[in-house]
Amino acid sequence: MYRCQCQFIPDDVLKRWACDPQLSEEICKNADYSARLTQHLRDIRLQTKRLAGFLLETHPLSTLTENPEVTLFDCKQTLSLPGSQVRDPATSADITVSRTYTETDHLATFLRQVFKRNSMDNAGMTLMSSVHYGRKYNNAMWNGLQMIYGDGDGELFIDFTTGTDVIGHELAHGLTQYTLQLDYDEEPGGLNESISDCFGSMFRQWRFQQDSASADWLIGKEILGRTSLSRGFTCLRDMSNPGGKHCLAAQPAHYEQLKRGMDPHYTSGPPNLAFSTACKQAGGNSWDTVGQVWFHVITSAGQRPRMSMAEFAARTRQAATELFGKESAVESGVNAGWQKVGL
Repeated sequence: MYRCQCQFIPDDVLKRWACDPQLSEEICKNADYSARLTQHLRDIRLQTKRLAGFLLETHPLSTLTENPEVTLFDCKQTLSLPGSQVRDPATSADITVSRTYTETDHLATFLRQVFKRNSMDNAGMTLMSSVHYGRKYNNAMWNGLQMIYGDGDGELFIDFTTGTDVIGHELAHGLTQYTLQLDYDEEPGGLNESISDCFGSMFRQWRFQQDSASADWLIGKEILGRTSLSRGFTCLRDMSNPGGKHCLAAQPAHYEQLKRGMDPHYTSGPPNLAFSTACKQAGGNSWDTVGQVWFHVITSAGQRPRMSMAEFAARTRQAATELFGKESAVESGVNAGWQKVGL
């Protein structure tokens, strides 16, 4: 089974940079360091996922607070978690701290206003983030308890908090942890990553008030460093063109292209394309239309750790009809999206 690795940058991207003969020794070392460091953080999230599943099965979660608290910690480029707490992050002179606080708070508002959800667990779970983790750490991740953000090395990637979709993507892994409990291999792993891309993109669109037609559907656009940009890459992934050469981590676009053992960061390509296609065909704002369908399935299906893409597609088709009506623009869009990727 694939080891849980809900980080933003796939392992193979960092390993590819680490072995690139055209890069400096320092850049290669930073990429290798980031890949190895991320591996050591994975077991924490796997154990926390199991604990969350146990609690969901045995003890209904009690509401902690109506509005989740947002807390910020500064690791000061050490590996100590959570780091030193920042007492007033909203007014901090550290732009990384203040930006992370602001965007995380907006994400809580997004979930509450758009989806009527009270934090990741729907019980007011505190949203805790640690910034400046490690020295030139090229990644961001949800470890099952909190967010961790690296500063990037300035060459391959820059400060990971600059990407609104990064924040939304990683925190959405927390949403999946407290709902479907999807495993992190094969098709469930691809769905796991895709759900995070969908919510990361919707959150970015909501923040900038972009409708489905005007959104660029790029993931990781804001975090690429000058070396990545100089190679012609404009994003990590493109939900509307998964296999594009401008993608640092290009993906398969059709279900039949998926192979056993693929990293979930790549098997998420078909459901990503299905979602963006559905949103553009439905029109309007993604979070008002197809996003509501995806959210309904995620939060109503119960724990489904081995859910297949075909099952998820069937459930979203049914939900689109129930929520928006047969032959509605949303129902038609959802059907068209899945048909485009062979499901």
